[in-house]
Amino acid sequence: MTVSSPKGPLSGVTVIDLSRILAGPYCTMMMAELGARVIKVEPPKGGDDARAYGPFIAGRSMYFASVNRGKESIALDLKLDADRAIFEKLLAKADVVVENFRPGTMEKLGYGWEQLHPKYPRLIYASASGFGHTGPNSKDPAYDMVVQGMGGIMSVTGYPEVPPARVGMSIGDIGAGLYTAVAVNAALLHRFRTGESTKVDIAMFDCQIALLENAVMRYQVEREIPGPLGARHPTITPFQAFRTGDGFLIIAAGNDGLWLKTCEALGRPDMASDPAYKTNALRLRSYEKIQDEIESVLKTNTTAHWIGVLGKAGVPCGPINNIEQALAHPQVAARNMLVSVPDGNGGALKLAGNPLKMSAFADATTRPPAPDLDSDRARIVKWLDGA
Repeated sequence: MTVSSPKGPLSGVTVIDLSRILAGPYCTMMMAELGARVIKVEPPKGGDDARAYGPFIAGRSMYFASVNRGKESIALDLKLDADRAIFEKLLAKADVVVENFRPGTMEKLGYGWEQLHPKYPRLIYASASGFGHTGPNSKDPAYDMVVQGMGGIMSVTGYPEVPPARVGMSIGDIGAGLYTAVAVNAALLHRFRTGESTKVDIAMFDCQIALLENAVMRYQVEREIPGPLGARHPTITPFQAFRTGDGFLIIAAGNDGLWLKTCEALGRPDMASDPAYKTNALRLRSYEKIQDEIESVLKTNTTAHWIGVLGKAGVPCGPINNIEQALAHPQVAARNMLVSVPDGNGGALKLAGNPLKMSAFADATTRPPAPDLDSDRARIVKWLDGA
């Protein structure tokens, strides 16, 4: 374990991180949070592209810091013999290498899976690219926005009769990063059981298809092409945002029992006994009428009032918080979901914590900082030389 690695289930695992921007770095950040030693290999001129993304504190990118905390950095030009020699020493000591280049890039450098596997048979090779290593689009470049559009998720986001909307966070990148982390950990377990390493091939586009959830089922079963529905669930009613006297309220009545509780809490037993609303399938046919009926009640008081009333009745409900309100929620502090990370300028920044809570490992309230470019070269080279 190095100074940058907390104790965790991945303690003792060394990851070489060639990735940049978000999908790959998010994967390796999660691994660092779980105790792995992550050595970030960056190009000498500028490093990871994300170092140029704001916001900034004293010239340092906090975007970069948010997904590279707890890692080490060494700058290597993989076209130079001296730097290739260092990189190959890293490969010999590593358990995992993660990259998110376009397919073919690593092969041109001599470091593709087929080239590395015979030399480093224990090494797990993980690639996260736009379209994966097979298929007609495998060589195409992609960013989050591209796969959100091509993968269909933008077509079901937002409201009807308005232009398509991007999901508010980079789900194309984050989804791929999470799937890569799951696959790498499965590959580590497979190697532990069998001694066999493997190549992990993750496509951002594939991940978008996998995340489409009920949209795929609705199309396959009913040949319906789903569209955007705003803040309403496509197959459950009532399961949406409703207007109140001072804002909005989410009510998620996911079964018939919760529907009855909702009606009782709102003082509308007539709706509970109405045969037209007896089942979810029937309610779905009348979702507009149900929305009007519920909102006519909710508009008589505040969101906070109705959260109290519905919550007491056992109905899942909640407000629509903005980011400031969400981060200020007491549940965030109780679950350690804002952690303190040094900002590199003598201060500290509160960043999103680790949602993976495990009873065997402490969930620290602080995290190591993200590295400056090439800041760990001396220590890494010394380790490689056995000193």
